[in-house]
Amino acid sequence: MHIDFAPPSNGIYNNAGSSRQLANYMEHEDLEQMEKGIYTEGFFNLTDDNIYKSKVIKDIDTNIGQLLKTDAKFYAIHISPSEKELRAMGNTEQEQAEAMKCYIREVFIPEYAKNFNKELSEADIKFYGKIHFDRSRSDNELNMHCHLIVSRKDQSNKKKLSPLTNHKNTTNGIIKGGFNRVNFFQQVEQGFDKQFGYIRQQTESFDYRNTIKNNPMSEDIKLKELQSSERKKEISQDSNQEFLLSINLENKNSCSQVLVTNTHIISKKELNPEINSSFNRENNQSSGSSIFLIPTGVSSPLTPEEQNPMFPKMKKKGKKRKI
Repeated sequence: MHIDFAPPSNGIYNNAGSSRQLANYMEHEDLEQMEKGIYTEGFFNLTDDNIYKSKVIKDIDTNIGQLLKTDAKFYAIHISPSEKELRAMGNTEQEQAEAMKCYIREVFIPEYAKNFNKELSEADIKFYGKIHFDRSRSDNELNMHCHLIVSRKDQSNKKKLSPLTNHKNTTNGIIKGGFNRVNFFQQVEQGFDKQFGYIRQQTESFDYRNTIKNNPMSEDIKLKELQSSERKKEISQDSNQEFLLSINLENKNSCSQVLVTNTHIISKKELNPEINSSFNRENNQSSGSSIFLIPTGVSSPLTPEEQNPMFPKMKKKGKKRKI
């Protein structure tokens, strides 16, 4: 959620005079939307929808009691949810727009009033909002956002309210109360999450972004931590691959050094003529057949008859005696 108070300027945000220029800008999207047959939203306040622009301008421009000519008469506020937040607010632009108006009325304005520390409620704030659906400088698929015009004076036209003041809950001096923007941003973010059941990641939070903004070194530290973590993963993966490779090599070596029978496994160390001959005879008697494999590359110290007792013995041919 991106929220900002537009700084006063000589353009549409010139808030020392009439609100007409800002109201005209806030309505500029409607004509384009209507020409395309796309859903549009009129101005709204705490209780009403589809308010005419002329009423907005009149209400803001006449609520300026005791303000000097150069004083700010109103403030412009932008509320821009992220794509993920918008998806949590609804499936269509109309659903998202209705959800945004509920959020402004039930969370944003109440917290805005409370943060002045002047015992104000949402009913004391004079404001008008306008929903926009397009943002020309953005490549996002969803761009719905809201513009607010908020009067410098409360509904009674007696109390001055400035969200841009640097005073925070002061009790002494001319200015009483103040406005703590950090606390305000935290509260409206928490209110959004509660209202829409939104599970906010740490990197999406105001506190995280504010820390990064005010302390650029923290971003470098986090980046280094991330790179270190990724490097550890790579080293771990390499180690695992080497370990598996060594196991495979050992298995291959052990396979070439093992003798297999139908009931026994004999290692190379047991290649002794007497033991092997005895083993084969016992195995032959118990099962009636035997398979005795000689490891690859190892010459057998046993004769065919010793390897298998069933192998017919060849009679040695002697020299024929002459009679």
